Amino acid sequence: MTQLPDEPSGAAPEEFATVAPRLRDLRRRGGLTLEAAARRVGLSPAHLSRLETGQRQPSLPMLLALARTYGTTVSDLLGETAPERDPIVRAGRAEPSEAGGWTYWTVGGAGRAMQSLRVRVPYRAQRELVRVHPGEEWLYVLSGRLRLTLGEAAHVLDPGDAAHFDSLTPHRIAAANRGGVELLFVHTLLQSGAAELCLGDGAPPHRGV
Repeated sequence: MTQLPDEPSGAAPEEFATVAPRLRDLRRRGGLTLEAAARRVGLSPAHLSRLETGQRQPSLPMLLALARTYGTTVSDLLGETAPERDPIVRAGRAEPSEAGGWTYWTVGGAGRAMQSLRVRVPYRAQRELVRVHPGEEWLYVLSGRLRLTLGEAAHVLDPGDAAHFDSLTPHRIAAANRGGVELLFVHTLLQSGAAELCLGDGAPPHRGV
């Protein structure tokens, strides 16, 4: 299986401090060995072990893949789960995080069936990375121009344009202009056995946006 690229080593920033113990706990609760979990996510067992011990910092695509595998959300992995489900997300509470060159803000509630993000994609960042995973995605361009590749078709979206597609379609997201692009992004998190359709042996690479 094609594996997700290794991330640079080094001390994890404060927002990732809770990820390592959560990853280990969720894997064990799911009855998965290190090798089985790594295969599902598209990582080497050694790399997943380093994530679980805090020796490596996961990228945003890696966090999304891990969240889908363990039936949870990125917010939960980052320890952002609120004690109560407040339906309102205030602008001042959304702290930016950076992973893989992208900057993102969580703009949806924790523990929901969908994840809502505001994402800033710089020019050339991850533009060759093709993603395939269960679920659906919806995005809306706020500023800049977005190059969205779905299968063999390439589309350029301007501010105000939107796209809604099946995430099992190989897709690539990149900025089409040097100033980068900012967008709203919503994706589903499949927590049922249906997700196994993309995780078994011989399945496509399991990568999130």
